[in-house]
Amino acid sequence: MAVNQEKLDALVGRLITEISAGYGGVMVALGDKLGLYKAMAGVGPLSSQELARRSGCAERYVREWLNSQVAGGYVDYHKLSRTYELSPEQEAVLADELSPVFLPYAWQIVASMWADEAKTLAAFQSGKGVSWGEHDERLFCGIAAFYRNAYSASLIETWLPMLDGVTAKLEKGATVADVGCGHGHSTVLMAKAFPESRFWGFDTHGESIDIARRVAKAAGVEDRVQFEIAKADGYERRGYDLVCFFDCLHDMGRPIEAARYASSAMAEGGTLMLIEPFAGDRVEENINPIGRLYYAGSTTMCCAHAISENGTHVLGAQVGPKQLEALLETAGFGSVRRAGSTPFNLIIEARQ
Repeated sequence: MAVNQEKLDALVGRLITEISAGYGGVMVALGDKLGLYKAMAGVGPLSSQELARRSGCAERYVREWLNSQVAGGYVDYHKLSRTYELSPEQEAVLADELSPVFLPYAWQIVASMWADEAKTLAAFQSGKGVSWGEHDERLFCGIAAFYRNAYSASLIETWLPMLDGVTAKLEKGATVADVGCGHGHSTVLMAKAFPESRFWGFDTHGESIDIARRVAKAAGVEDRVQFEIAKADGYERRGYDLVCFFDCLHDMGRPIEAARYASSAMAEGGTLMLIEPFAGDRVEENINPIGRLYYAGSTTMCCAHAISENGTHVLGAQVGPKQLEALLETAGFGSVRRAGSTPFNLIIEARQ
């Protein structure tokens, strides 16, 4: 078939743009780790010499880095004064670690994907899995920090109120399990918001549990939060009023068993809250930047871990709500409903 030059040029142009973005991600990570964005935040226009002094970095490197940021649209440039400035919007995305749209940590996930390339290539060729604990350590920190801000912005104020009667129970005093808790940010957020309730976080990754305990201590909630190394179908049954799965059920090789076990560990009238990556039920509904991001992460992390468990399912991060709801019904939940959604997440409620 003859090559359509216009389509070829468009495709090459798109890939060049994305290669440029890949380079830009390295620059964002450097700016974050070196404190360059923070040194620019809220101080108005700066010369490269001034930023070098404020950050303790070498001016010639700082100048080149600044120009890369200007070219990428991440920093504003004033040509008459030859100074650089971080706008309030850029500050929210690049300098404010508490902002719900703070994104530099996401590049640590990308770095881990590159670092694990040999493992991914081998998995493609062998069909074997790659478990969560086998990945580069930047994955764990990147995932935890990236999701921490999203949960901080939404969990207490938006997601929990979507569930029938759950917030009232938590205010009075409830028992909560956070399955697949990772570094424990979701668990700690709930513990801080609901001091009358008690929380348990479970994860199979021992290093993440160690960090979660430190996170709870730093937040001053270690008296009502416990973190334990346990599988999704092996933690202690305590009659939980709420069992949570935050962006993790799709990673599990036996998700029906995990959901069924959660049902058995719940108190009468308890609730399961399932937070999953946003997706449509068909491929054509996920042809967008978010779908692309999730499919890529799913290839190297989600599917890879599920395969490593030699289980019954390899759901992937874009499984879609219908299959998730059917899975919960198969696990024995009599009432399953889609409580809400965001551009990044699905919120599903299930009751016995």
